Amino acid sequence: MSSKTAILTDKAPKPLPGIYSQAIVNNGTIYCSGAVAMDPETGKIVDGDVKVHTHQCIKNLSHVLEAAGSDITKVLKVNVFLSNMDDFAEMNSVYMQYWGDVKPCRTCVAVKTLPLDTDVEIECIAAV
Repeated sequence: MSSKTAILTDKAPKPLPGIYSQAIVNNGTIYCSGAVAMDPETGKIVDGDVKVHTHQCIKNLSHVLEAAGSDITKVLKVNVFLSNMDDFAEMNSVYMQYWGDVKPCRTCVAVKTLPLDTDVEIECIAAV
């Protein structure tokens, strides 16, 4: 029988109460909720462009992964959501700095809007 454990860390933005978890660990796999470029202390989107926002998204995911006993190098699959596909190249210029030589599988799609009208949201699945 599988067991699922919710992950919660103050180093990443708090999830909306009763709506979702920052991540769930189940059978050695971590399923991270989407991360936006929110400062965990202020609860506000950090100032900057899609590059700054991409760094913050990945930083927030990294903290959640660490709280789950993993790290960014163990990411298997990433989903990137952009509010404007014109930001694809700039987002990629930051994204490529992470995960080493073997990048995780990835999907990147444009969506009409994202929470708090931000320009990028990233979610991932990782091994413990």
